[in-house]
Amino acid sequence: MKHYADDQNRKSEPRHGEKPGGKRYAETEKQPRYIKNDRFEKKEVPLRVKQPKPQSDDGKTKVYPMKKSDVAKLSQQPKVRRARTECPATPTAPKPQMKAGYLPAFLFGGFILAMAVWFIFSPKAAYSASEKRVLADFPNTSAENVFSGQFGKEFETYFADHFPARNLWVGVNSYTTLFEGNNGASGVYNCSDGYLINKPIPKDNQLDKNLDILAEFKEIVGDVPVNAMFVPSTGYIAQDKLPLVHDDYNDDTYFNRAAKKLKTAGIGFIDLRTDFQKAYKNNTQLYYRTDHHWTTEGAYTAYYALCEKLGLSAVSKSAFNIEKYDGFYGTTYSTSGFWLTPPDTVEVWNNPKNTEDKISVTIAESNRTIESNSMFFYEHDKEDDKYPIFIDGNHALTEITNKNAKGGTIVVVKDSFSHCFAPFLAENYSKVILVDMRYYSQEVSQIVKVEKPEQVLVLYGMDNFATDTDIVNLW
Repeated sequence: MKHYADDQNRKSEPRHGEKPGGKRYAETEKQPRYIKNDRFEKKEVPLRVKQPKPQSDDGKTKVYPMKKSDVAKLSQQPKVRRARTECPATPTAPKPQMKAGYLPAFLFGGFILAMAVWFIFSPKAAYSASEKRVLADFPNTSAENVFSGQFGKEFETYFADHFPARNLWVGVNSYTTLFEGNNGASGVYNCSDGYLINKPIPKDNQLDKNLDILAEFKEIVGDVPVNAMFVPSTGYIAQDKLPLVHDDYNDDTYFNRAAKKLKTAGIGFIDLRTDFQKAYKNNTQLYYRTDHHWTTEGAYTAYYALCEKLGLSAVSKSAFNIEKYDGFYGTTYSTSGFWLTPPDTVEVWNNPKNTEDKISVTIAESNRTIESNSMFFYEHDKEDDKYPIFIDGNHALTEITNKNAKGGTIVVVKDSFSHCFAPFLAENYSKVILVDMRYYSQEVSQIVKVEKPEQVLVLYGMDNFATDTDIVNLW
């Protein structure tokens, strides 16, 4: 490889591929670097246009020069703008957003603001009659509560309980869930003929543990007869009312297990399954449509079965005056949110022989005592939940005395199913003592030792007994 001392020598060296003579290209006349003046001179060039006719003999279009007069005519005609056409495949620039596009955002923001103002200034109720529960209070605003995050959790509950038109939104949510293809809402099936039925309880429950507690209770009370009566679930008896798709009710498994363990413990068992199935086939309404409790007719069916088991004479239906109260909305109604469901009718079966001078009711609470000369508290007939007409609803200890009855004392360990059942027991026992373990804090075995009753009855709905956690305080 050669090395050149300067560029001049390098430029003079012939390159690879050059033609003979040392030049790569043929010589051409160099153009001057200056611009000729005649380049910008105006020249008249005849305008040539294409005309469809005439054609030459060979089929080609002849082109004729246009006259100056024709050019003038064309220049005088108004210009017509052709509509712009775009290729579908060519992307176009996005159109600027119109002002109307902000309207949904303004409406949504206005709705949120209006609901916030409504929530702040609307009155806050302490109790929900439709849901039958006490609503949350405003949370504590202490520094410890705020920084621990507890305030936020409690305020969320408070906000949900006191949200404006809460019942409306609960109903909208329930029916939306139903229309989406679900068979109910909030653990309640929406059934035929206006029935709202609780879904089955979980198989993993307290049944065996509570049966063992009853067995130990029987050992403590000794020779006092103890009987147990459990109420079948509504879904088990009224299976024809359930939706096509539903979970199985395991009442047969629970009742068979209870019968075996109670027999081993020496406790009598009143199995209501057969009696209720027969009565239901005869079109007897054993359960309310909007409530999980049995009706007064259902309670009388159980009362008749108990009398047969204990060798008592049941009072005939004809002995009662039946009073009806419409507009009853029960627990399944308030839980589900299906507000369009028609209400129930509560029946009070009142024996005219049980006059005020014969009946005495004493209700004991931790801080008060209620006394009455009637087992029926009619002031509750003005409420949506009319079930407390019977012995004023849930209380820790209730004692009913009937001077017309010839029997002795019966102690009933119970849930709310016993409320409309107790007046029937008062026809055969002069003293009926009802103990609700959810509110009674002492041992029931002490009551049995003091009262020395002729009978102890454990009366629960099967679902309630299998999930109860308070019966542990029985002894």
